[in-house]
Amino acid sequence: MTGFHSFRAAIAPALIALLCMSGCAAPATREAPGEAVFRNFVYAGQDPNPAAVATEGNYLNPILSGFYPDPSITQVGQDFYLVHSTFTWFPGIPVWHSTDLVNWTQIGNAIDRPGMLDFDGLGLSRGVFAPTIEHHDGTFYIANTCVDCEGNFILTAKDPAGPWSDPIWMPHVGGIDPSLFFDTDGKVWLMNNDGPPGEVLYDGHRAIWIREVHPETFAPLSEPVVIIDGGVRPEEKPIWIEGPHIYLKDGWYYLSAAEGGTAVGHSQVILRSRTVTGPYTPYEGNPIMTQRDLPEDRLHPVTSVGHADYVIDNEGAWWAVFLGVRPYEGDYYNTGRETFLLPVTWKDGWPVILERGAPVPISLSRPALPASHAPPLPTTGNFSVSEDFSGPLPPHWMTPRVPKSEWYSIGEGTLALQPRTDTLGSSRQPSFLARRQQHMNASAEVEIVFTPTAKSEAGLAAFQSDEYWFALGLALSAETGTILRLRQRSGPDKAEAGIVLAEIQVPDGKPLRLRFEGEGASYQASWSVPGEDWQDIGPALDGKLLSTRTAGGFVGAVFGVYAETSE
Repeated sequence: MTGFHSFRAAIAPALIALLCMSGCAAPATREAPGEAVFRNFVYAGQDPNPAAVATEGNYLNPILSGFYPDPSITQVGQDFYLVHSTFTWFPGIPVWHSTDLVNWTQIGNAIDRPGMLDFDGLGLSRGVFAPTIEHHDGTFYIANTCVDCEGNFILTAKDPAGPWSDPIWMPHVGGIDPSLFFDTDGKVWLMNNDGPPGEVLYDGHRAIWIREVHPETFAPLSEPVVIIDGGVRPEEKPIWIEGPHIYLKDGWYYLSAAEGGTAVGHSQVILRSRTVTGPYTPYEGNPIMTQRDLPEDRLHPVTSVGHADYVIDNEGAWWAVFLGVRPYEGDYYNTGRETFLLPVTWKDGWPVILERGAPVPISLSRPALPASHAPPLPTTGNFSVSEDFSGPLPPHWMTPRVPKSEWYSIGEGTLALQPRTDTLGSSRQPSFLARRQQHMNASAEVEIVFTPTAKSEAGLAAFQSDEYWFALGLALSAETGTILRLRQRSGPDKAEAGIVLAEIQVPDGKPLRLRFEGEGASYQASWSVPGEDWQDIGPALDGKLLSTRTAGGFVGAVFGVYAETSE
């Protein structure tokens, strides 16, 4: 881990020195009985691609690195707005703003208060799938599905930063991936993925449906009709046609959709019609974007691309945002599905994102748009950032599922967590706050003050799902006093949740710094007394446990702080 260690060693100390002007060696304040108190959370990342360096005239892909899947985009004047899936993480559906399509600032979350949705009992890859955002006549609309939690719904807002309305449920719409299209005649159409009209012919056989809906209640005004059955080449038994969007240009209705599933077979296809309800004719050159035909051993691959949405800039140029992944080995990646941006080329009346056989470029020329202000937090490239807990948590921090009580507080430069019996891996809502891992090579570190009991533990976790994580926490041993314990969970069997990989005795009641450092598939846990050298604890960890290929689902890995108790 030499390369990334040298990067972190060069950047992080300066940040720590800045954050520690008041003295990191002093115990954190505000520790109430039983609480875990955290200070100075630092995240650093360095991707191993030497071409991934931004210059004045170019931008980097992905434009939003880490777990930001299923992008959807809309434009209002000179402003662009972007949303993503968050499944059962809360707050959910981040909302972003940009004026140049490159620099993005998160302005809120559409699912930001208890009572909007209920994720209890759901796995972390259920919940809100593939939101789509549109703007029409002064109102923003997000169409979405809550999978295994009441189905399809619409949110509305006058200000994309919120507040967003409570869900307007659409029980008449089945399946997933609803999307709205506002036609020039005032009619509002809703597309969605659902089962085919007749017999399901094979696993993954789906269809795209369309119906007119009421512009305020979204109740159906017409019977649904199928506009794609199976995919653009039904004879080849294509799977998982989904993520539909309709665009109107030069009298043609263009229907864009993802096809092939969200793994390495993913692609984007395009069809068009003179009427919104079809029939739609597919482009002979489909797919208009895929990476499934490229050599697996190519340098710095981007794979699994698809689920695209188009937008038009102020110069009339078309752009596409889409998801992709950056594996560090084979199909292993821990950063989840990320958001990429590419220009669209019109070819004989068809909008093509990427020619067949062309790899997704990592660095390319910026859109000809006035530059946005630099975002408060970088979203792409190599960077190091810190959270000093001097104010409310920024909107990119998350917790699994929706809190039902207040169990954390921020003040005096600290974050305090109450240990609760909803633990990591319990499939409930633990005292756990996290931020995304955004780089193949990444580290997260934090200072903790905690006096454990015989039943409690608190610390730092590298976490992918309820079933796959590493935890480095302070606990109490009846024989030796305060210990630092490294645990992992590596599968759905609950017996695997308490596997202890290492334990060492540490000073009682003193501030400690905890760290996870990952380089591709290898992670290392370590600790230090503030101001002293880091010491490894336990062996090098198999980071593939945090990969989508191992853990499954649709999310990415996160780093976060936790506190739990068994009583």
